[in-house]
Amino acid sequence: MTALYTPYFGLREDPFGMAPDPHFLFLSPLHQEGLAHLLYGVTQPGGFIELSGPVGTGKTTLVRSLLEQPPADFEIALIINPKQTPKAFIRNLLQEIKPQALPATNRADLPTLINLINDRLLEIYRQGRRVILIVDEAQALPIETLEQIRLLTNLETRTTKLMQIILVGQPELDILLERPELSPLRNRITARFRLGPLRCAETQAYIHHRLKIAGLVTPLFTPAAMRSIHRSSHGLPRTINILCDRALLGAYVKRRRLVTLSLAKQAAHEVGGASIPVSWLRRTFNRANFFMLLGILCGCVICLHLVNPAGRMHPSVGYAHPGLSQSHVSPTPVQAEF
Repeated sequence: MTALYTPYFGLREDPFGMAPDPHFLFLSPLHQEGLAHLLYGVTQPGGFIELSGPVGTGKTTLVRSLLEQPPADFEIALIINPKQTPKAFIRNLLQEIKPQALPATNRADLPTLINLINDRLLEIYRQGRRVILIVDEAQALPIETLEQIRLLTNLETRTTKLMQIILVGQPELDILLERPELSPLRNRITARFRLGPLRCAETQAYIHHRLKIAGLVTPLFTPAAMRSIHRSSHGLPRTINILCDRALLGAYVKRRRLVTLSLAKQAAHEVGGASIPVSWLRRTFNRANFFMLLGILCGCVICLHLVNPAGRMHPSVGYAHPGLSQSHVSPTPVQAEF
């Protein structure tokens, strides 16, 4: 569904959608390097490729870009729900590369499923092609499923591997692969790349790029607004999209033609990624509120004075009532000062 502000700003489409659309792919130097690693890795015979990075850095967008323009002579199988048992994972893979064989394998055991996959991979190889298996959110893979994926790399001809495997995940994937029991898999990783956040200048270029793709030529965000969005988003493309979308909606509601610093800060506050603005504090603690607070404090002081007036005298420590020994003399209580 198109955003409300899209026609207002003369845009052809929503420039800051949440879906990982390769049409809007922005290749920062880091993302260019990441895509180059993917393209290089898939041309190598066998082994694993690992692509990791924090949530929202653009990993899935890079993978979608690879799916849009796969290398020649390759078929791509994509697994987006990896939290499965080994058998369920293998069935999912078989569905990707040979869906017509799946109905006949409802009761097949794991070795039978692997043999079917091997037969299909050999058939694809004889046609002059190979298979790339991409596992998204790979940090969620169970240990036993990862071990089964490693065994898939044993499917080969006399001269070459039949399948290339790309593991895509969050930084937890790096931690997972460091486990001692996964050292055989770790030793088969031929390429590793970690995506990071955008720099401030890259964030501004990213915003301009997406607006241009959506049909806008003239600037829509002030430089100060874009710097604010970069700080609030920490350079994460997904968060940049959320903040820009909210800022454009705010500009549309207020009938503004430009997203200013105040609109960017308001968007960050509404999304929940920023502290309370100073202007809000000033409005809250204005002069009227100050005098009201002062009146409450004065009332508290008067009440305390009435309960324990300053003029109430207490016997001194050196004075003893006739008939009472010195040991029965009460000490002088400390008087409160107002």
